[in-house]
Amino acid sequence: MSTAKKEYKRVTVKSLIEMKQQGEKISMLTAYDYSMAKIVDSAGVDVILVGDSASNVMAGHETTLPITLDQMIYHATSVIRAVKRALVVVDIPFGSYQSDPKEALRSAIRIMKESGAHAVKLEGGIEIKESVKRILNAGIPVMGHLGLTPQAIYKFGTYAVRAKEKDEAEKLIEDAKLLERLGCFSIVLEKIPANLTKKVSESISIPTIGIGGGKHADGQVLVIHDLLGMTHEFNPRFLRRYMNLYEDMGNAIAQYVGDVKSKNFPNDEEQY
Repeated sequence: MSTAKKEYKRVTVKSLIEMKQQGEKISMLTAYDYSMAKIVDSAGVDVILVGDSASNVMAGHETTLPITLDQMIYHATSVIRAVKRALVVVDIPFGSYQSDPKEALRSAIRIMKESGAHAVKLEGGIEIKESVKRILNAGIPVMGHLGLTPQAIYKFGTYAVRAKEKDEAEKLIEDAKLLERLGCFSIVLEKIPANLTKKVSESISIPTIGIGGGKHADGQVLVIHDLLGMTHEFNPRFLRRYMNLYEDMGNAIAQYVGDVKSKNFPNDEEQY
């Protein structure tokens, strides 16, 4: 039997489920602007998440809570203009879906209509069941998010690993099964024990995407600024830095400043 990997000219929610069935791991990264999204998409990433982590890495906030729906739509619109292959998923920000399923639907519709995104992502399980149902009933694909849910950081009080205790682990498994039954196409599992990720991944037919969830997830996601080393103070165990752009960019900019001050830039060949 052939084991050749299927090539996807355009990744869809159906593509991700096929990848899980074929045992192919799913790659996912964040992007928040046109230039970065173009690079990420061209490199072959399967899913681009326009994450509410833009609140942290783009705007400098301590948490994801301050970012607004309008700001998320702005970032998503910029990303969509650049993407040719990847599936683009957009976080619905805090306060735009939790309290009222009708508001959740309005928020999702705005994201899809105004940005051209392909899907939305919501944090939580049974607590947001009605919101998820409303959005799915409108034909909008939904990615779930369980485990450490940053929008609920003040409820948890910490960014520590979640679901280490039996009761919370069992609830997470049940929430994952519920999200699958409702019709979600994938679930992000953030900062939970690796053996729990394995149990969840084996108990549902839709893909799991891990971030600090270990190797048994069906895919992995990282924040692009962390992967590239543009951030330097955030050092969780699960983060692998593939570059050190914080240092490299700082050195390049310092060299530019020196060249300007020393009148070395521009030189004769760099002027008209």
